[in-house]
Amino acid sequence: MSAKNPRKAAVAFGEGTRLSDVAYGRIFDILYDRRLPAGAFVSQAQLVELTGVPVGPLRDALRALQAEGVVTIHPHAGIQFVKPGMELTRSTYQFRGIIEAAAVAVFAETARDGEIAELALQHRDVAAALEGDGLTHANMRELEKLEELLHGSIVASLNNPLIDTSYRRIRNYLRLLRLDRKMSVPLALRSLREHQEIIEACRKRDASGAVEAIKTHFAAALQRNLGLY
Repeated sequence: MSAKNPRKAAVAFGEGTRLSDVAYGRIFDILYDRRLPAGAFVSQAQLVELTGVPVGPLRDALRALQAEGVVTIHPHAGIQFVKPGMELTRSTYQFRGIIEAAAVAVFAETARDGEIAELALQHRDVAAALEGDGLTHANMRELEKLEELLHGSIVASLNNPLIDTSYRRIRNYLRLLRLDRKMSVPLALRSLREHQEIIEACRKRDASGAVEAIKTHFAAALQRNLGLY
């Protein structure tokens, strides 16, 4: 498909789809798929080729990504992608802590019993699979799904579209931070146990206990992502 005709591109991507949003998502997909390494320096033309999005919408996406600290645009030179390090990791977890400490208190008080029970069951099942089979590709996928499910459910309990939008961006950072993280069965089980402590506090409708559990989880997760354990 040629990306040179914006009208044809809009039809190909789906009517009503903003091409700048398509470009934004595809740039992250390229990073997640490791078609570009962290810290890469590329030309605008290379990104047009990689994303299949015309240059105008691509520029809009790049400006948004620069405002978010993901890229630095060097006029007449190229685009520098961020190489995740200590500062981005710390800032990301600080943001998560602020949002989710407030959200988990609401979740603990308002989530349906069935939703909490299902979260607990899924965590038990994945923990058992890890203990039995180790870090298979399927188990890693289930771990990622549980991460999205638990934290996504907690944030959604605030029912705040502005927070939802900001948090979707933070999830992109988290995926970048995890690209080069080291994972083992003990570390995965430790993370699951921290999740289970959050879920158990919510089951008891203990809002303050849930807040403390999620703070403990984020402090430990920050250390894991920094390689401090």
